[in-house]
Amino acid sequence: QVQLVESGGGLVQAGGSLRLSCTASGSGLSINTMGWYRQDPGMQRELVALITREGISNYEDSVKGRFTISRDNAKNTVYLQMNSLKPEDTAVYRCTAGIGGMDHWGQGTQVTVSE
Repeated sequence: QVQLVESGGGLVQAGGSLRLSCTASGSGLSINTMGWYRQDPGMQRELVALITREGISNYEDSVKGRFTISRDNAKNTVYLQMNSLKPEDTAVYRCTAGIGGMDHWGQGTQVTVSE
């Protein structure tokens, strides 16, 4: 029933920017915390940022000052503005949303940052 679809990934040079979006679809959605995780092949999944339904956010230390998470509750959408990108930011980024007492996940969008 619930689907989360990410978009906005791509290939950029170090120092560049990308804006990811993730939209949840379904009937009568009531979304609590939303967030972004990332995972590179052979690496542990890593929390990037979370944002509550009230708009309170927190970040992984490595992205503080570079990434900004935001959400539009009316659109059931969460965003991740990524600035000053580094090669180590390269990963598949997946969004998550707490809905109906369960964590839901998007399919992921690839972010690649070249030297």
